[in-house]
Amino acid sequence: MAIREPILKPVPISELRPTQMTVGYREVEEKRRRWREHPADKKAEFLGAHMIPTLLGPKKRHYVIDHHHLARALELEGVETVLVTVVADLHELDKDAFWTVCDHRAWVHPYGADGVRVGFKDIPKAVADLADDPYRSLAGELRRAGGFAKDTTPFSEFLWADFLRRTVKEKRIASDFSAALEQAMALAKSPEAGYLPGWCGPVT
Repeated sequence: MAIREPILKPVPISELRPTQMTVGYREVEEKRRRWREHPADKKAEFLGAHMIPTLLGPKKRHYVIDHHHLARALELEGVETVLVTVVADLHELDKDAFWTVCDHRAWVHPYGADGVRVGFKDIPKAVADLADDPYRSLAGELRRAGGFAKDTTPFSEFLWADFLRRTVKEKRIASDFSAALEQAMALAKSPEAGYLPGWCGPVT
């Protein structure tokens, strides 16, 4: 049952449990830059307006279901605690049942940086242990550049990342991100991307 109950007592970022394997490190760095540029007297207000949505899982641990990049960026910037919003209280479930519910509700994305699905036990136990997926960074930048629209589909940017993974070479992302983004933009407007959430290519 969704309750969307804000937890006014801050939760340590170090205690947050991820529900995905990876983030885009480039995107994390961008969020760090924006945080540093935020006026010091407005940072508390920012945190209050960007509560982390979580599930209350087994042993009453908080499992993050969105804003993994923000949580990691804040942790790297020395922020120790964040406010969370509990989307569902599942703490009475055992671990297997908990992950089954998460899977069916699209609250978990157990895919590695190679796009291959892994077991739930392989999901990192801490935000600090999230691996880098360069294609997730490319997908995030592609959306900001207008390559596709923000969409409510869970993990939509990971779907775009997997689409780009099949064509754009990882070496190009590392050596010339602008060129990789240009290639991604062309791919995003192609009919081949028409099945993806937020696609805004030409309609024929």
